[in-house]
Amino acid sequence: MSSTQKPVWIARDYVNCSGCRRCEVACSIKHEGKIWPAASRVRVFMLVPTLEVPHLCAQCEDAPCIPSCPVNALSWNTNTGAITVDDEACTSCGNCLNACPGKVPFLHPVTNKATICDLCEGDPECAKACEEGGYRTLWVVDRSTSNTSVSYRLYAKTPDKVTSDLAYRLYGDTAKELI
Repeated sequence: MSSTQKPVWIARDYVNCSGCRRCEVACSIKHEGKIWPAASRVRVFMLVPTLEVPHLCAQCEDAPCIPSCPVNALSWNTNTGAITVDDEACTSCGNCLNACPGKVPFLHPVTNKATICDLCEGDPECAKACEEGGYRTLWVVDRSTSNTSVSYRLYAKTPDKVTSDLAYRLYGDTAKELI
């Protein structure tokens, strides 16, 4: 990775998600060497029929997960802007899971260590897979030049909150019957 690399962010437009799960596959292959959605750093949820939403770290500006860790196992990667986990230091206490407003981190199914999107060292495989599929649900933006008035934390929502918001956006008051 180049030392001149700029921080990135994975932008998202939930309306465009087809539920194909290319993002989950690409992520798990990159990090686990096989297709394994349970260990993917991006997960697609379908809580309402026809509404599938990708769930991944928003890389919040204030990153409440980082100070919640009693052993300092979480930190910022200053090159990519990603929150990283030191597996050697992580005690699997779950504080970061509870501190995250979107409840994104999870304990890895084998290592039992906190698992969070690391932005694939600045070249997110999930976004590439989504764009290759033509969906444009996930795409990479240069965080250093994007609109600084954007609050990334606005995207730190649980899958049920994202689904509810999307249902009301698409179906109006009928969404009450779906949720």
